[in-house]
Amino acid sequence: MRTEVEAPGVEPRDVSGGVTVAAVGKAFGAVQALDGVSLRVAAREVVAVVGPSGCGKSTLLELVCGLQAPDSGTIEAPRAALMPQRDGLLPWLSALDNAALALRVAGASRGDARAAAHGLFATFGLEGFERTRPAALSGGMRQRVAFIRTLLAGRSLLCLDEPFAALDALTRAQAQTWLGEALAHEPRTVLLVTHDVEEAVLLADRVVLLSPRPGRVVETLDVALPRPRVRTDAAVVELRERALRALGVAG
Repeated sequence: MRTEVEAPGVEPRDVSGGVTVAAVGKAFGAVQALDGVSLRVAAREVVAVVGPSGCGKSTLLELVCGLQAPDSGTIEAPRAALMPQRDGLLPWLSALDNAALALRVAGASRGDARAAAHGLFATFGLEGFERTRPAALSGGMRQRVAFIRTLLAGRSLLCLDEPFAALDALTRAQAQTWLGEALAHEPRTVLLVTHDVEEAVLLADRVVLLSPRPGRVVETLDVALPRPRVRTDAAVVELRERALRALGVAG
């Protein structure tokens, strides 16, 4: 089942279009962050980018989102919605108004934006928490509110920058499950950055592995496994171990 929620007076969402990154390099002064990175994300495909801290993963997302310009190479991508590591919820707004914020910025009325956001609260297990302030929500619930806000930005491309990095292990596992379910309900082209190899294998159609800085693609893994995926399945474990070996980490 798909859940498509539109707000009156807001431009209809374009949920098509992929991404092409070709031989991209980016430096900050004397520090080379990315060096000759190439990857493709097909329309409505989930691609995870994994690598050690400081390898340029977040920089890559900012380049794809147009927040920075590459020093070399080219990027072709539709307009993107970026979900950063921190949820960025405004403490003085309710969960519903935080989720509706992207639509409000786009020009929707408060009532229309709330109506569109409200339609997704039940889908993502937040029904009954519409009036709750962020301080009273769990970390996982805050991330779900932030994800609804990202969806309602109306972009065909979602760039997720380690969205569960701040969560404890149990909450992170639960968040991975609901994100997989959310993308089944609301298909999008997704570029997910994570340092968690297992998370990448559980969620992505392909996993792109980057070297330590400067980030270069060392291997791309196809994850041709049915969903939902279970972290203890032999095929998931084998792909996880293969990725760790490619990254030079003992499994």
